[in-house]
Order: sequence, then structure tokens, then C-alpha cells
Amino acid sequence: MALDRWIAFVILCVSVVYAYAAFFTMDQLLPPFMQRNPIWPSTFPKVLSIMAIAASLIIVLGLEKAPDSDKEPDIDYRRLGDYELIPALTLLGLMVAYALLLRPAGFLLATSGFLIIGAVVLGERKLHILIPVACVATGFVWYLVEEVLGIFLRPLPFFF
Repeated sequence: MALDRWIAFVILCVSVVYAYAAFFTMDQLLPPFMQRNPIWPSTFPKVLSIMAIAASLIIVLGLEKAPDSDKEPDIDYRRLGDYELIPALTLLGLMVAYALLLRPAGFLLATSGFLIIGAVVLGERKLHILIPVACVATGFVWYLVEEVLGIFLRPLPFFF
């Protein structure tokens, strides 16, 4: 089985566990007044799990490929050294660092840093465009979450 099917199989297993949690464990502790609502807190996880199961099943069963394609697979797991692993692993590490720095560094600093460093890792070299765009986008998202949705996000580090 090709590498893409193995990855889809792992996603399928995770999605089945997520679907079980969404359908059978999330709604049991709802207060009575919320049980009459048409949309519950578990509605989005239910839809997301069904979509993930469907997409991963399509890949595992090979339905996305044309029946006459006998060429070699797009990703050859025996030649992983030929791919750009350093930027991919750097982005994964950057995502972990972003998650860990979100509270202590604040949303604005952590998110703009993640966007700028991530774009540089991916090859962007026009810093005079990148830095203002990342900062404006971060500020816009913070404004929407804070003011429009009413969800508090610490904008700056805790010592300010």
C-alpha cells in the first residue's frame, strides 16, 4: 500500500475515535435548556468527523485515482531523503512553539512571529512586504476575535 493510503488510514482511525467522542460522549453533560437547541456544541465536531471519515475512506479505497493509472505513486517512502524534509520538520516545530508561546507571549507577538518565520522557512524573501502584511493580518484577526466574537485573547505578553 502506498504512503498516501497509510496516512489516510491513520487519519481514518483518528477520525473514527473523534466521531465516537462527538456522537456519544460530548452531549451527555449538556444542561436541560441546551438540549432543546437545534445546534449543539457537538454539531461541528460531528460534521467534521463525518467529512474526515469520508475523505480518508476515498483515499484508502483508491477511489480518487483514475482506473488506468499504472504509474508509480507520487510519494515514494523509500526515497524520503530526496524530499524537502528540513522545511517540513521546521514548520512542525514552529507550530509546537506557537502553541506553547501563545499564552506567555500574547496573541499578537506569537501569531505575527509564526507567520513571519513560517513564510521565511517556506522561501519568502521580500521582508518589506511580509512583515507589514503579517502584522496587519494578525491585528485584524485579533480584532475580529476580541471585538466581534467577544472572546478574550491576551494581545501582548503577560508582563505588559
